[in-house]
Amino acid sequence: MNFNEYQTKAITTAVYPEHQALPYLALGLSGEAAEVANKVKKILRGDYDNDPKKAEEALASISKELGDTLWYLAVLANELGDSLDTVAAANLDKLASRKQDGTLKGSGDER
Repeated sequence: MNFNEYQTKAITTAVYPEHQALPYLALGLSGEAAEVANKVKKILRGDYDNDPKKAEEALASISKELGDTLWYLAVLANELGDSLDTVAAANLDKLASRKQDGTLKGSGDER
């Protein structure tokens, strides 16, 4: 499955208040990304050091949260009139340009 196929299927499961689409989807995206970060934090903190099975479950749950993050990203991109293929290609182009310019590290959107 490619990004556009995923996006097309994700849109069919989207249920949210249309008049609040942008904030709803942006908040959902940030919430899911925060869940990923929180699970990684717990691994770094050592919460699962003594229980390999729980550590394995934590890693699997991160993958599920990444899926939820991808769903919000796909639907939000659609709301903005973008395809995930276009967003992904533009991002890789930007990063390749920064690599060539030696500006991968640093801050600011327009480096």
